[in-house]
Amino acid sequence: MEKNEKTGYVLGIDYGTDSCRAVVIDAVDGREVTSFVAPYPRWAKGCYCAPAENRFRQHPLDYIETLETCLRGIASAADPSGRSILARVKGIAVDTTGSTPCAVTREGTPLALLPEFADDPDAMFILWKDHSSTAEAAAINELSVTWGGVDYTKYVGGIYSSEWFWAKIMHVLSCNPRVEKAAYSFIEHCDWMPALLTDCKDLSRMKRSRCTMGHKAMWHEEFGGYPCTEFLSRLHPALAAIRPTLGTQTWTSDQPAGTLTDEWADRLGLPAGIPVAVGALDAHVGAVGGGAREGALVKVMGTSTCDMIVGAKPSGEERLVAGICGQVDGSIIPGMLGYEAGQSAFGDVFAWFRSVLSWPLDAVLPSLGLLDAPTAEKVRAAMGGALLASLEREAADIEPGLSGLVAVDWLNGRRTPDANQLLKGAVTGLTLGTTAPMIYRALIEATAYGTKAIVERFRKEGVRVDKVVALGGVARKSPLVMQIVADVLGEPIDLVGSDQTVALGAAMFASVVAGIYPTVKDAQAVLAPPIDQTILPDKARSAVYARLYWEYLKLGEFIEKGTEREDQE
Repeated sequence: MEKNEKTGYVLGIDYGTDSCRAVVIDAVDGREVTSFVAPYPRWAKGCYCAPAENRFRQHPLDYIETLETCLRGIASAADPSGRSILARVKGIAVDTTGSTPCAVTREGTPLALLPEFADDPDAMFILWKDHSSTAEAAAINELSVTWGGVDYTKYVGGIYSSEWFWAKIMHVLSCNPRVEKAAYSFIEHCDWMPALLTDCKDLSRMKRSRCTMGHKAMWHEEFGGYPCTEFLSRLHPALAAIRPTLGTQTWTSDQPAGTLTDEWADRLGLPAGIPVAVGALDAHVGAVGGGAREGALVKVMGTSTCDMIVGAKPSGEERLVAGICGQVDGSIIPGMLGYEAGQSAFGDVFAWFRSVLSWPLDAVLPSLGLLDAPTAEKVRAAMGGALLASLEREAADIEPGLSGLVAVDWLNGRRTPDANQLLKGAVTGLTLGTTAPMIYRALIEATAYGTKAIVERFRKEGVRVDKVVALGGVARKSPLVMQIVADVLGEPIDLVGSDQTVALGAAMFASVVAGIYPTVKDAQAVLAPPIDQTILPDKARSAVYARLYWEYLKLGEFIEKGTEREDQE
Protein backbone atom coordinates (compact mmCIF):
# COMPACT_ATOMS: atom_id res chain seq x y z
CA MET A 1 0.00 0.00 0.00
CA GLU A 2 1.05 3.61 -0.47
CA LYS A 3 1.63 5.47 2.75
CA ASN A 4 0.31 8.93 3.55
CA GLU A 5 2.99 11.59 2.97
CA LYS A 6 2.43 12.89 6.51
CA THR A 7 4.86 10.46 8.12
CA GLY A 8 6.62 10.81 11.43
CA TYR A 9 6.87 9.33 14.88
CA VAL A 10 4.05 8.06 17.05
CA LEU A 11 3.96 7.38 20.79
CA GLY A 12 2.55 4.27 22.43
CA ILE A 13 2.02 4.42 26.18
CA ASP A 14 1.50 1.05 27.83
CA TYR A 15 0.36 0.89 31.46
CA GLY A 16 0.99 -2.65 32.71
CA THR A 17 0.46 -4.22 36.10
CA ASP A 18 3.81 -3.03 37.51
CA SER A 19 5.01 -0.17 35.34
CA CYS A 20 4.45 2.40 32.62
CA ARG A 21 6.26 1.91 29.32
CA ALA A 22 6.52 4.57 26.63
CA VAL A 23 7.74 3.67 23.15
CA VAL A 24 8.38 5.97 20.20
CA ILE A 25 7.85 4.22 16.86
CA ASP A 26 8.81 5.42 13.39
CA ALA A 27 5.50 5.20 11.57
CA VAL A 28 7.22 4.74 8.22
CA ASP A 29 8.64 1.30 8.94
CA GLY A 30 7.76 0.30 12.51
CA ARG A 31 11.28 0.82 13.81
CA GLU A 32 11.51 1.41 17.55
CA VAL A 33 13.20 4.77 17.95
CA THR A 34 13.50 4.68 21.73
CA SER A 35 11.65 3.57 24.83
CA PHE A 36 11.62 4.01 28.58
CA VAL A 37 10.09 2.07 31.48
CA ALA A 38 9.21 3.39 34.93
CA PRO A 39 7.89 1.20 37.79
CA TYR A 40 5.00 2.50 39.87
CA PRO A 41 6.65 3.77 43.09
CA ARG A 42 3.76 3.19 45.52
CA TRP A 43 2.78 -0.14 43.97
CA ALA A 44 6.39 -1.37 44.21
CA LYS A 45 6.22 -0.85 47.98
CA GLY A 46 2.95 -2.79 48.25
CA CYS A 47 0.99 0.31 49.28
CA TYR A 48 -2.81 0.07 49.48
CA CYS A 49 -2.81 -3.68 48.74
CA ALA A 50 -3.80 -6.65 50.89
CA PRO A 51 -3.08 -9.85 48.93
CA ALA A 52 -4.62 -12.06 51.65
CA GLU A 53 -7.90 -10.20 51.05
CA ASN A 54 -7.49 -10.22 47.25
CA ARG A 55 -7.28 -6.42 47.34
CA PHE A 56 -5.01 -4.74 44.78
CA ARG A 57 -5.29 -0.96 44.36
CA GLN A 58 -3.16 1.59 42.51
CA HIS A 59 -2.88 5.30 43.24
CA PRO A 60 -3.51 7.64 40.27
CA LEU A 61 -0.31 9.51 41.12
CA ASP A 62 1.62 6.36 40.19
CA TYR A 63 0.22 6.68 36.67
CA ILE A 64 0.94 10.41 36.36
CA GLU A 65 4.43 10.30 37.83
CA THR A 66 5.59 7.32 35.77
CA LEU A 67 4.26 8.89 32.56
CA GLU A 68 6.31 12.02 33.25
CA THR A 69 9.34 9.89 34.17
CA CYS A 70 9.09 7.93 30.91
CA LEU A 71 8.80 11.03 28.76
CA ARG A 72 11.73 12.68 30.54
CA GLY A 73 13.76 9.55 29.84
CA ILE A 74 12.82 9.64 26.17
CA ALA A 75 13.46 13.38 25.91
CA SER A 76 17.11 12.83 26.79
CA ALA A 77 17.59 11.04 23.47
CA ALA A 78 17.96 12.80 20.13
CA ASP A 79 17.77 11.62 16.53
CA PRO A 80 20.79 11.96 14.17
CA SER A 81 19.65 15.40 13.01
CA GLY A 82 19.80 16.68 16.56
CA ARG A 83 16.07 17.41 16.76
CA SER A 84 14.13 16.29 19.79
CA ILE A 85 12.53 12.91 19.24
CA LEU A 86 9.35 13.99 21.03
CA ALA A 87 9.00 17.08 18.81
CA ARG A 88 8.37 14.73 15.86
CA VAL A 89 5.54 12.78 17.51
CA LYS A 90 2.32 13.04 15.46
CA GLY A 91 -0.07 11.07 17.66
CA ILE A 92 -0.51 9.28 20.99
CA ALA A 93 -2.36 6.15 22.06
CA VAL A 94 -2.68 4.73 25.57
CA ASP A 95 -3.44 1.21 26.73
CA THR A 96 -3.88 0.00 30.31
CA THR A 97 -4.81 -3.04 32.32
CA GLY A 98 -8.50 -3.65 32.89
CA SER A 99 -10.98 -3.76 34.22
CA THR A 100 -9.32 -1.13 36.43
CA PRO A 101 -12.02 1.39 37.44
CA CYS A 102 -11.92 4.29 39.90
CA ALA A 103 -14.48 6.50 41.64
CA VAL A 104 -14.42 10.05 40.24
CA THR A 105 -15.98 13.45 40.83
CA ARG A 106 -18.40 15.18 38.45
CA GLU A 107 -15.35 16.58 36.61
CA GLY A 108 -13.77 13.13 36.24
CA THR A 109 -11.13 13.58 38.95
CA PRO A 110 -10.23 10.36 40.80
CA LEU A 111 -11.25 10.68 44.43
CA ALA A 112 -7.75 9.65 45.56
CA LEU A 113 -6.44 12.94 44.16
CA LEU A 114 -8.55 14.80 46.73
CA PRO A 115 -6.84 15.39 50.11
CA GLU A 116 -9.61 13.72 52.10
CA PHE A 117 -9.31 10.51 50.06
CA ALA A 118 -5.56 10.48 49.39
CA ASP A 119 -4.94 7.30 51.42
CA ASP A 120 -8.28 5.52 50.95
CA PRO A 121 -7.77 2.38 48.81
CA ASP A 122 -11.45 2.43 47.81
CA ALA A 123 -10.89 5.85 46.22
CA MET A 124 -8.12 4.47 43.99
CA PHE A 125 -8.01 2.44 40.81
CA ILE A 126 -9.11 -1.15 41.44
CA LEU A 127 -6.57 -3.25 39.57
CA TRP A 128 -7.70 -5.99 37.20
CA LYS A 129 -6.55 -8.77 39.52
CA ASP A 130 -8.42 -7.44 42.56
CA HIS A 131 -10.86 -10.23 43.46
CA SER A 132 -12.49 -8.64 46.50
CA SER A 133 -15.86 -8.54 44.73
CA THR A 134 -16.57 -12.25 44.23
CA ALA A 135 -19.83 -11.99 46.19
CA GLU A 136 -20.97 -9.08 44.03
CA ALA A 137 -20.11 -10.96 40.82
CA ALA A 138 -22.16 -13.90 42.09
CA ALA A 139 -25.10 -11.58 42.73
CA ILE A 140 -24.88 -10.22 39.18
CA ASN A 141 -24.83 -13.72 37.73
CA GLU A 142 -27.80 -14.87 39.81
CA LEU A 143 -29.91 -11.84 38.98
CA SER A 144 -29.09 -12.11 35.28
CA VAL A 145 -30.90 -15.45 35.03
CA THR A 146 -33.68 -14.89 37.60
CA TRP A 147 -34.98 -11.34 37.22
CA GLY A 148 -37.17 -12.15 34.21
CA GLY A 149 -35.59 -9.75 31.73
CA VAL A 150 -32.70 -9.91 29.27
CA ASP A 151 -29.62 -11.81 30.36
CA TYR A 152 -27.02 -9.06 30.26
CA THR A 153 -24.17 -11.56 30.57
CA LYS A 154 -24.89 -13.20 27.23
CA TYR A 155 -22.19 -11.29 25.34
CA VAL A 156 -19.57 -11.78 28.08
CA GLY A 157 -19.60 -15.56 28.01
CA GLY A 158 -22.64 -16.00 30.26
CA ILE A 159 -20.68 -15.46 33.50
CA TYR A 160 -19.78 -12.09 35.01
CA SER A 161 -16.40 -11.93 36.76
CA SER A 162 -15.18 -10.25 39.93
CA GLU A 163 -12.39 -8.81 37.78
CA TRP A 164 -14.87 -6.56 35.99
CA PHE A 165 -16.43 -3.11 36.22
CA TRP A 166 -19.89 -3.49 37.83
CA ALA A 167 -18.82 -6.06 40.44
CA LYS A 168 -15.89 -3.91 41.55
CA ILE A 169 -17.79 -0.66 41.87
CA MET A 170 -20.69 -2.43 43.57
CA HIS A 171 -18.26 -3.78 46.18
CA VAL A 172 -16.74 -0.36 46.84
CA LEU A 173 -20.13 1.34 47.06
CA SER A 174 -21.38 -1.32 49.47
CA CYS A 175 -18.35 -1.24 51.76
CA ASN A 176 -17.39 2.43 51.87
CA PRO A 177 -20.16 5.00 52.57
CA ARG A 178 -17.74 7.91 52.18
CA VAL A 179 -16.81 6.86 48.67
CA GLU A 180 -20.43 6.08 47.83
CA LYS A 181 -21.45 9.60 48.83
CA ALA A 182 -18.58 11.33 47.02
CA ALA A 183 -18.52 9.28 43.80
CA TYR A 184 -20.38 10.91 40.91
CA SER A 185 -19.27 8.19 38.50
CA PHE A 186 -16.56 5.61 37.86
CA ILE A 187 -13.97 5.64 35.11
CA GLU A 188 -11.69 2.99 33.67
CA HIS A 189 -7.96 3.68 33.71
CA CYS A 190 -7.78 3.50 29.90
CA ASP A 191 -10.49 6.18 29.65
CA TRP A 192 -9.06 8.44 32.34
CA MET A 193 -5.63 8.83 30.73
CA PRO A 194 -6.91 10.26 27.39
CA ALA A 195 -9.40 12.43 29.32
CA LEU A 196 -6.55 13.75 31.47
CA LEU A 197 -4.27 14.49 28.51
CA THR A 198 -7.06 16.21 26.54
CA ASP A 199 -8.54 18.04 29.57
CA CYS A 200 -11.97 16.47 29.18
CA LYS A 201 -13.79 17.38 32.40
CA ASP A 202 -17.29 16.77 31.09
CA LEU A 203 -18.22 13.11 31.50
CA SER A 204 -21.01 13.49 28.94
CA ARG A 205 -18.38 14.30 26.28
CA MET A 206 -15.91 11.62 27.32
CA LYS A 207 -15.35 8.90 24.74
CA ARG A 208 -15.54 5.65 26.69
CA SER A 209 -13.59 2.72 25.25
CA ARG A 210 -15.61 0.15 23.28
CA CYS A 211 -12.93 -2.37 24.20
CA THR A 212 -13.27 -1.93 27.95
CA MET A 213 -16.94 -1.19 28.36
CA GLY A 214 -17.97 -3.96 25.97
CA HIS A 215 -15.88 -6.70 27.57
CA LYS A 216 -16.05 -5.54 31.20
CA ALA A 217 -19.23 -3.45 31.66
CA MET A 218 -21.79 -5.37 29.55
CA TRP A 219 -22.20 -2.55 27.03
CA HIS A 220 -23.85 -3.67 23.79
CA GLU A 221 -25.74 -1.97 20.99
CA GLU A 222 -28.56 -4.47 21.43
CA PHE A 223 -29.13 -3.14 24.95
CA GLY A 224 -28.99 0.50 23.89
CA GLY A 225 -25.89 0.79 26.04
CA TYR A 226 -25.50 -0.70 29.51
CA PRO A 227 -27.81 -2.89 31.62
CA CYS A 228 -31.08 -1.11 32.33
CA THR A 229 -31.79 0.96 35.43
CA GLU A 230 -34.15 -1.62 36.92
CA PHE A 231 -31.56 -4.38 36.69
CA LEU A 232 -28.80 -2.26 38.23
CA SER A 233 -30.99 -0.86 41.01
CA ARG A 234 -31.83 -4.39 42.14
CA LEU A 235 -28.13 -4.94 42.67
CA HIS A 236 -27.41 -1.62 44.41
CA PRO A 237 -29.36 1.68 44.18
CA ALA A 238 -26.19 3.68 43.52
CA LEU A 239 -25.46 1.67 40.37
CA ALA A 240 -28.61 3.04 38.78
CA ALA A 241 -27.35 6.56 39.51
CA ILE A 242 -23.97 5.75 37.96
CA ARG A 243 -25.48 4.45 34.71
CA PRO A 244 -26.54 7.82 33.18
CA THR A 245 -23.04 9.23 33.74
CA LEU A 246 -21.60 6.60 31.38
CA GLY A 247 -23.56 7.72 28.34
CA THR A 248 -24.88 5.23 25.81
CA GLN A 249 -22.12 5.21 23.18
CA THR A 250 -18.64 3.73 23.10
CA TRP A 251 -15.79 4.30 20.66
CA THR A 252 -13.13 2.15 19.04
CA SER A 253 -9.51 3.12 19.49
CA ASP A 254 -8.96 4.22 15.91
CA GLN A 255 -10.96 7.33 16.88
CA PRO A 256 -9.44 10.41 18.56
CA ALA A 257 -10.49 11.14 22.13
CA GLY A 258 -9.27 14.72 21.67
CA THR A 259 -6.02 16.62 21.31
CA LEU A 260 -3.11 17.10 23.69
CA THR A 261 -3.48 20.25 25.78
CA ASP A 262 -0.88 22.98 26.09
CA GLU A 263 -0.38 22.09 29.75
CA TRP A 264 0.34 18.41 29.11
CA ALA A 265 2.39 19.20 26.03
CA ASP A 266 4.62 21.35 28.22
CA ARG A 267 4.79 18.75 31.01
CA LEU A 268 5.65 15.92 28.63
CA GLY A 269 7.72 17.76 26.03
CA LEU A 270 5.34 16.91 23.18
CA PRO A 271 3.76 19.13 20.51
CA ALA A 272 0.47 20.66 21.62
CA GLY A 273 -2.63 19.76 19.63
CA ILE A 274 -1.58 16.30 18.44
CA PRO A 275 -4.39 13.70 18.55
CA VAL A 276 -4.83 11.32 21.46
CA ALA A 277 -6.61 8.06 20.61
CA VAL A 278 -9.49 6.57 22.56
CA GLY A 279 -7.97 4.24 25.16
CA ALA A 280 -8.00 0.45 25.12
CA LEU A 281 -6.97 -2.57 27.17
CA ASP A 282 -3.36 -3.71 26.94
CA ALA A 283 -4.09 -7.24 25.78
CA HIS A 284 -6.37 -6.13 22.96
CA VAL A 285 -3.83 -3.57 21.78
CA GLY A 286 -1.09 -6.19 22.14
CA ALA A 287 -3.06 -8.53 19.90
CA VAL A 288 -3.09 -5.84 17.22
CA GLY A 289 0.66 -5.32 17.66
CA GLY A 290 1.15 -9.08 17.38
CA GLY A 291 -0.63 -9.25 14.03
CA ALA A 292 -4.13 -10.30 15.07
CA ARG A 293 -6.21 -11.54 12.16
CA GLU A 294 -9.02 -14.02 11.64
CA GLY A 295 -8.00 -17.53 12.74
CA ALA A 296 -4.89 -16.43 14.67
CA LEU A 297 -5.17 -16.79 18.45
CA VAL A 298 -2.82 -14.24 20.00
CA LYS A 299 -1.62 -15.09 23.51
CA VAL A 300 -0.43 -12.08 25.52
CA MET A 301 1.63 -13.82 28.20
CA GLY A 302 2.64 -11.94 31.34
CA THR A 303 1.49 -12.01 34.96
CA SER A 304 -1.74 -13.39 33.56
CA THR A 305 -2.64 -14.31 29.99
CA CYS A 306 -5.15 -12.82 27.64
CA ASP A 307 -6.02 -14.91 24.61
CA MET A 308 -7.39 -12.79 21.79
CA ILE A 309 -8.87 -13.66 18.42
CA VAL A 310 -10.99 -11.85 15.86
CA GLY A 311 -13.71 -13.01 13.52
CA ALA A 312 -15.88 -11.56 10.79
CA LYS A 313 -19.14 -9.91 11.84
CA PRO A 314 -22.07 -12.14 10.86
CA SER A 315 -24.72 -10.91 8.48
CA GLY A 316 -27.42 -12.25 10.76
CA GLU A 317 -27.67 -13.03 14.46
CA GLU A 318 -24.41 -13.13 16.37
CA ARG A 319 -23.42 -16.55 17.68
CA LEU A 320 -22.83 -16.49 21.43
CA VAL A 321 -19.62 -18.06 22.74
CA ALA A 322 -20.00 -19.50 26.24
CA GLY A 323 -17.48 -19.16 29.06
CA ILE A 324 -15.16 -16.52 27.58
CA CYS A 325 -14.49 -12.90 28.57
CA GLY A 326 -16.70 -11.39 25.95
CA GLN A 327 -17.25 -10.81 22.26
CA VAL A 328 -17.35 -7.18 21.20
CA ASP A 329 -17.65 -5.48 17.85
CA GLY A 330 -14.43 -3.57 17.20
CA SER A 331 -12.73 -4.25 20.52
CA ILE A 332 -9.53 -5.46 18.85
CA ILE A 333 -9.73 -4.56 15.15
CA PRO A 334 -12.48 -2.11 14.16
CA GLY A 335 -15.05 -3.79 11.92
CA MET A 336 -14.46 -7.27 13.33
CA LEU A 337 -15.73 -9.13 16.37
CA GLY A 338 -13.10 -9.35 19.08
CA TYR A 339 -13.13 -12.42 21.34
CA GLU A 340 -11.27 -12.47 24.66
CA ALA A 341 -10.30 -15.32 26.98
CA GLY A 342 -7.39 -15.85 29.37
CA GLN A 343 -5.92 -17.13 32.61
CA SER A 344 -6.02 -15.11 35.84
CA ALA A 345 -2.51 -16.25 36.75
CA PHE A 346 0.34 -17.27 34.48
CA GLY A 347 3.65 -15.55 35.25
CA ASP A 348 2.19 -14.86 38.70
CA VAL A 349 2.21 -18.63 39.32
CA PHE A 350 5.97 -18.81 38.82
CA ALA A 351 6.55 -15.61 40.81
CA TRP A 352 4.52 -17.10 43.68
CA PHE A 353 6.64 -20.27 43.72
CA ARG A 354 9.84 -18.21 43.71
CA SER A 355 8.47 -16.21 46.65
CA VAL A 356 7.72 -19.41 48.59
CA LEU A 357 11.21 -20.74 48.02
CA SER A 358 12.76 -17.38 48.93
CA TRP A 359 11.01 -17.15 52.30
CA PRO A 360 14.14 -18.06 54.35
CA LEU A 361 16.08 -15.21 52.74
CA ASP A 362 13.63 -12.69 54.17
CA ALA A 363 12.61 -14.42 57.40
CA VAL A 364 15.74 -16.29 58.54
CA LEU A 365 18.88 -14.83 56.94
CA PRO A 366 18.74 -11.42 58.71
CA SER A 367 18.39 -13.05 62.14
CA LEU A 368 21.48 -15.24 61.76
CA GLY A 369 23.90 -12.32 62.03
CA LEU A 370 26.29 -13.93 59.56
CA LEU A 371 26.13 -11.08 57.06
CA ASP A 372 25.94 -7.33 57.43
CA ALA A 373 22.71 -5.73 56.20
CA PRO A 374 24.02 -4.51 52.80
CA THR A 375 25.55 -7.91 52.01
CA ALA A 376 22.39 -9.74 53.10
CA GLU A 377 20.37 -7.52 50.76
CA LYS A 378 22.74 -8.30 47.89
CA VAL A 379 22.38 -12.02 48.59
CA ARG A 380 18.59 -11.76 48.57
CA ALA A 381 18.59 -9.82 45.31
CA ALA A 382 21.02 -12.19 43.62
CA MET A 383 19.14 -15.28 44.77
CA GLY A 384 15.80 -13.90 43.65
CA GLY A 385 17.14 -13.23 40.19
CA ALA A 386 18.88 -16.60 39.82
CA LEU A 387 16.26 -18.86 41.34
CA LEU A 388 13.83 -19.16 38.42
CA ALA A 389 16.69 -19.55 35.94
CA SER A 390 18.10 -22.45 37.99
CA LEU A 391 14.66 -24.03 38.35
CA GLU A 392 14.12 -23.78 34.60
CA ARG A 393 17.43 -25.52 33.82
CA GLU A 394 16.70 -28.39 36.20
CA ALA A 395 13.04 -28.71 35.19
CA ALA A 396 13.98 -28.95 31.52
CA ASP A 397 15.65 -32.32 32.20
CA ILE A 398 12.52 -33.87 33.76
CA GLU A 399 10.53 -35.98 31.32
CA PRO A 400 6.75 -35.42 31.23
CA GLY A 401 4.87 -37.72 33.59
CA LEU A 402 7.91 -39.12 35.43
CA SER A 403 7.52 -36.93 38.51
CA GLY A 404 3.97 -38.19 39.11
CA LEU A 405 2.80 -34.61 39.73
CA VAL A 406 -0.28 -32.95 38.29
CA ALA A 407 -1.14 -29.35 39.16
CA VAL A 408 -4.06 -27.02 38.55
CA ASP A 409 -3.24 -23.41 37.65
CA TRP A 410 -6.11 -21.61 39.44
CA LEU A 411 -3.93 -19.87 42.06
CA ASN A 412 -5.78 -16.63 41.31
CA GLY A 413 -9.08 -18.20 40.35
CA ARG A 414 -10.16 -19.14 36.83
CA ARG A 415 -10.82 -16.59 34.12
CA THR A 416 -11.57 -18.93 31.19
CA PRO A 417 -13.28 -21.24 30.45
CA ASP A 418 -16.18 -20.22 32.73
CA ALA A 419 -15.00 -17.53 35.15
CA ASN A 420 -14.85 -18.57 38.81
CA GLN A 421 -12.53 -16.55 41.03
CA LEU A 422 -13.31 -18.68 44.08
CA LEU A 423 -11.36 -21.63 42.71
CA LYS A 424 -7.93 -22.50 44.10
CA GLY A 425 -4.81 -24.11 42.72
CA ALA A 426 -3.57 -27.57 43.66
CA VAL A 427 -0.69 -30.03 43.25
CA THR A 428 -1.19 -33.79 43.54
CA GLY A 429 1.25 -36.70 43.57
CA LEU A 430 3.70 -35.26 46.10
CA THR A 431 6.10 -37.70 47.75
CA LEU A 432 9.20 -37.47 49.94
CA GLY A 433 11.18 -37.66 46.71
CA THR A 434 9.52 -34.63 45.11
CA THR A 435 11.94 -31.81 44.34
CA ALA A 436 11.48 -28.08 43.74
CA PRO A 437 12.23 -28.41 39.98
CA MET A 438 9.56 -31.14 39.75
CA ILE A 439 6.98 -28.86 41.32
CA TYR A 440 8.09 -25.99 39.11
CA ARG A 441 7.66 -28.09 35.98
CA ALA A 442 4.24 -29.26 37.16
CA LEU A 443 3.21 -25.62 37.60
CA ILE A 444 4.38 -24.80 34.06
CA GLU A 445 2.45 -27.80 32.74
CA ALA A 446 -0.65 -26.65 34.62
CA THR A 447 -0.55 -23.24 32.95
CA ALA A 448 -0.14 -25.00 29.59
CA TYR A 449 -3.19 -27.18 30.31
CA GLY A 450 -5.12 -24.00 31.06
CA THR A 451 -4.13 -22.73 27.63
CA LYS A 452 -5.32 -25.95 26.00
CA ALA A 453 -8.68 -25.66 27.77
CA ILE A 454 -9.14 -22.19 26.27
CA VAL A 455 -8.26 -23.31 22.73
CA GLU A 456 -10.64 -26.26 23.05
CA ARG A 457 -13.45 -23.99 24.26
CA PHE A 458 -13.05 -21.61 21.32
CA ARG A 459 -13.12 -24.46 18.83
CA LYS A 460 -16.06 -26.14 20.54
CA GLU A 461 -18.03 -22.88 20.30
CA GLY A 462 -17.28 -22.51 16.59
CA VAL A 463 -14.51 -19.89 16.68
CA ARG A 464 -11.88 -20.70 14.08
CA VAL A 465 -8.37 -21.19 15.52
CA ASP A 466 -5.86 -21.94 12.78
CA LYS A 467 -2.67 -20.94 14.55
CA VAL A 468 -1.33 -19.70 17.89
CA VAL A 469 0.85 -16.59 18.23
CA ALA A 470 2.57 -15.66 21.50
CA LEU A 471 3.99 -12.42 22.83
CA GLY A 472 4.81 -10.81 26.17
CA GLY A 473 7.39 -11.20 28.90
CA VAL A 474 6.95 -14.92 29.56
CA ALA A 475 6.90 -15.78 25.85
CA ARG A 476 10.15 -13.91 25.26
CA LYS A 477 12.02 -15.00 28.39
CA SER A 478 11.18 -18.66 29.00
CA PRO A 479 11.95 -21.19 26.24
CA LEU A 480 10.91 -24.03 28.56
CA VAL A 481 7.45 -22.58 29.17
CA MET A 482 6.88 -22.07 25.45
CA GLN A 483 8.09 -25.57 24.55
CA ILE A 484 5.77 -27.13 27.12
CA VAL A 485 2.82 -25.07 25.88
CA ALA A 486 3.55 -26.21 22.31
CA ASP A 487 3.88 -29.84 23.45
CA VAL A 488 0.61 -29.70 25.43
CA LEU A 489 -1.27 -28.09 22.55
CA GLY A 490 0.38 -30.40 20.04
CA GLU A 491 0.62 -27.40 17.73
CA PRO A 492 3.32 -24.93 16.63
CA ILE A 493 3.51 -21.55 18.34
CA ASP A 494 4.80 -18.45 16.56
CA LEU A 495 6.80 -16.05 18.77
CA VAL A 496 6.50 -12.39 17.86
CA GLY A 497 9.91 -10.77 17.39
CA SER A 498 9.45 -7.73 19.62
CA ASP A 499 9.82 -6.92 23.30
CA GLN A 500 7.44 -3.97 22.92
CA THR A 501 4.50 -5.54 21.10
CA VAL A 502 1.80 -4.03 23.30
CA ALA A 503 3.22 -0.51 23.07
CA LEU A 504 3.74 -1.10 19.34
CA GLY A 505 0.05 -1.95 19.04
CA ALA A 506 -0.80 1.32 20.79
CA ALA A 507 1.48 3.11 18.34
CA MET A 508 -0.47 1.57 15.46
CA PHE A 509 -3.65 3.17 16.77
CA ALA A 510 -1.74 6.42 17.23
CA SER A 511 -0.67 6.28 13.58
CA VAL A 512 -4.31 5.98 12.51
CA VAL A 513 -5.60 8.92 14.58
CA ALA A 514 -2.61 10.92 13.29
CA GLY A 515 -3.74 10.27 9.71
CA ILE A 516 -0.59 8.38 8.75
CA TYR A 517 -2.54 5.22 7.93
CA PRO A 518 -6.24 5.08 7.07
CA THR A 519 -7.07 1.92 9.04
CA VAL A 520 -5.61 -0.34 11.71
CA LYS A 521 -5.19 -3.12 9.17
CA ASP A 522 -3.14 -0.78 6.97
CA ALA A 523 -0.95 0.12 9.95
CA GLN A 524 -0.51 -3.56 10.81
CA ALA A 525 0.58 -4.38 7.26
CA VAL A 526 3.57 -2.02 7.58
CA LEU A 527 4.35 -1.85 11.30
CA ALA A 528 3.76 -5.39 12.58
CA PRO A 529 6.98 -7.08 13.80
CA PRO A 530 8.19 -10.32 12.20
CA ILE A 531 7.80 -13.76 13.72
CA ASP A 532 11.02 -14.39 15.59
CA GLN A 533 10.75 -18.18 15.68
CA THR A 534 8.27 -21.00 15.62
CA ILE A 535 8.22 -23.48 18.51
CA LEU A 536 7.43 -26.94 17.16
CA PRO A 537 5.80 -29.56 19.41
CA ASP A 538 7.54 -32.82 20.31
CA LYS A 539 5.12 -35.51 19.15
CA ALA A 540 6.21 -38.07 21.75
CA ARG A 541 5.77 -35.60 24.60
CA SER A 542 2.46 -34.40 23.17
CA ALA A 543 1.16 -37.98 23.44
CA VAL A 544 2.14 -38.09 27.13
CA TYR A 545 0.56 -34.70 27.76
CA ALA A 546 -2.71 -35.85 26.19
CA ARG A 547 -3.06 -38.31 29.09
CA LEU A 548 -1.88 -35.83 31.71
CA TYR A 549 -4.32 -33.22 30.40
CA TRP A 550 -7.16 -35.64 31.12
CA GLU A 551 -5.82 -35.98 34.69
CA TYR A 552 -5.71 -32.17 34.94
CA LEU A 553 -9.37 -31.97 33.92
CA LYS A 554 -10.37 -34.60 36.47
CA LEU A 555 -8.42 -32.87 39.23
CA GLY A 556 -10.02 -29.55 38.27
CA GLU A 557 -13.46 -31.12 38.39
CA PHE A 558 -12.77 -32.44 41.89
CA ILE A 559 -11.57 -29.02 43.11
CA GLU A 560 -14.55 -27.26 41.58
CA LYS A 561 -17.04 -29.59 43.22
CA GLY A 562 -15.29 -29.13 46.56
CA THR A 563 -15.42 -25.35 46.15
CA GLU A 564 -19.14 -25.52 45.40
CA ARG A 565 -19.75 -27.53 48.58
CA GLU A 566 -17.78 -25.03 50.66
CA ASP A 567 -19.69 -22.14 49.10
CA GLN A 568 -23.04 -23.78 49.87
CA GLU A 569 -22.05 -24.35 53.49
